[in-house]
Amino acid sequence: MLFRSVVLAFSVIHAAFTGVSGLGTSCSTPLGAGTAASGDPYWLESIKHQGIAAFNSNPSGYQVFRNVKDFGAKGDGVTDDTAAINAAISSGSRCGGGSCHSSTVTPAVVYFPKGTYLVSTPIIAYYYTQLIGDAKNPPTLLASASFTGMAVIDADPYIPGGGGAQYYVNQNNFFRSVRNFVIDVRNVPATSSQGTGIHWQVAQATSLMNIVVQMSTASGTAHQGIWMENGSGGFMGDLVFNGGKYGIWVGNQQFTVRNITVNNANTGIYSNWNWGWTFQGVNINNCQVGFDLATGGVTQATQSTGAQAIIDATVVNTPIFVRTSQASNGKLGGSIVLNNAQLTNVPTAVGVVGGAVVLAGGTTTVTSWGQGNVYHGTSSASTFTQGSIHAATKPSVLLDSSGKIFGKTHPQYANYALSQIVSVRDNGAKGDGRTDDTAALKAIFAQYAGCKIIFFDAGTYVVTSTLTIPAGTQIVGEAWSVIAGSGSAFQNQASPQVVVQAGAANSQGVLEISDIIFSTIGPAPPSPFSVNSAFKDPTFSSSVTSAWGLKVVTSTNIIVFATYQISVNEVGIVNQSGNVDGFASTVTAWSPT
Repeated sequence: MLFRSVVLAFSVIHAAFTGVSGLGTSCSTPLGAGTAASGDPYWLESIKHQGIAAFNSNPSGYQVFRNVKDFGAKGDGVTDDTAAINAAISSGSRCGGGSCHSSTVTPAVVYFPKGTYLVSTPIIAYYYTQLIGDAKNPPTLLASASFTGMAVIDADPYIPGGGGAQYYVNQNNFFRSVRNFVIDVRNVPATSSQGTGIHWQVAQATSLMNIVVQMSTASGTAHQGIWMENGSGGFMGDLVFNGGKYGIWVGNQQFTVRNITVNNANTGIYSNWNWGWTFQGVNINNCQVGFDLATGGVTQATQSTGAQAIIDATVVNTPIFVRTSQASNGKLGGSIVLNNAQLTNVPTAVGVVGGAVVLAGGTTTVTSWGQGNVYHGTSSASTFTQGSIHAATKPSVLLDSSGKIFGKTHPQYANYALSQIVSVRDNGAKGDGRTDDTAALKAIFAQYAGCKIIFFDAGTYVVTSTLTIPAGTQIVGEAWSVIAGSGSAFQNQASPQVVVQAGAANSQGVLEISDIIFSTIGPAPPSPFSVNSAFKDPTFSSSVTSAWGLKVVTSTNIIVFATYQISVNEVGIVNQSGNVDGFASTVTAWSPT
């Protein structure tokens, strides 16, 4: 059985209309606002935990949801909870420690009830892990005065004595989420860079949400909220950084950041290298520099920062909004787009290290300004521009009351009572990766769409015909629950059928889907193929015990799609180390001659 991922939806919100055209049979009016009392625990803490890891070697015995207090954490701000928290994360032979590069068969939600958790060394976030604090009363992770280690939360530790080796390959460090925490490093000496909130060297399918980092504001502070030196893509939103040398220090690519606030830091965002970053909803207050960008490198060996889009920024009492390390001097050397940047007492809007002013500031609004190559129509020719550029038209329905692009945070339903949540496993769905759950899921939607928040307990839910999610439905997964299409209905390439349909024709309503993966299950590989899980890439690493692979038994002509390695008589013909980007190759066509 082969899984092919089609769509990843970690916080997908489709907001079409405010009304609901159809409701489940269990209610006559839409769900409405949450009814949880102020003293009620967050529903995720109280709901029955029966999620499964469908493809774990022991699915019935493997624990997906872990409450750190069940592992001995106290949360009293006095007891050192480091060992208990890391035990909650690592139990169950999970993927970490440097011996496992990736795994999707050991998912975990590690939950922190409200409280203050004292830590003296890093909390190590394993692969395929969601660290979730109480969304109603976010817990505090308090670094002790004697804290040692790279950061309070470390998503990719360096292996001691490993010569720079880490737990995971940074571009393959997928499936991570940290949400609902206050991280306080103010007890760590101000001049120590170990006062770092999060080491976040990650790639796709990762997120940081609803986090506040408290750092020292002392002169010479070395504290930093987030440090990431490498990786490939992800999302961050609803973040606040108070104090520190840097709010965030980044070296990564293809990130989206929304609703970020930095107060009283030396530098709000420092970029060592990156490209393809979009910042929207940026608030910078009382910093020395808003964005400090290392620029000028245009080769692979000298790569620095480029392709920065900063949209809907509010900057107050900050001498420099954006600063580059080198002047462009009339050519591309770090592209920047500013759109709707509202400045108050910001003397320099764009400057260069050394004092040169590219764009004067003051108390003003930068409507649309760019630095880089501008293209027109279908022409491949470009013109270097450093000045005002055409502003994109934004329909009023996409803007909030302040004129900024409307945004909505990842739904967590913190104000909803447990009675407003319904579990799909409690209502007949299995999620075991084998049972056809189509009828059960359709019945659940028919009964509860628009009436309850539908909770997909961790698992893999197989569907064999199109599953329509009605308008007005709110569904949320656990550790990235999977809805997987399987069977003949999805195997006719001449008449493709969708696995999941969001809303029916002519329907109206708000549809929220979060923490869900949409995937497909393909047939087992036919002869002359056999899955060769023991195949090792001889040019890769001695620590690799097995690899993705397809072993050719016999063939005269072969076309292979969406695989990473291919071997003939257990001799690899496409090896990971042979690629300049470090990835194993995707083979689309091969023949023995």
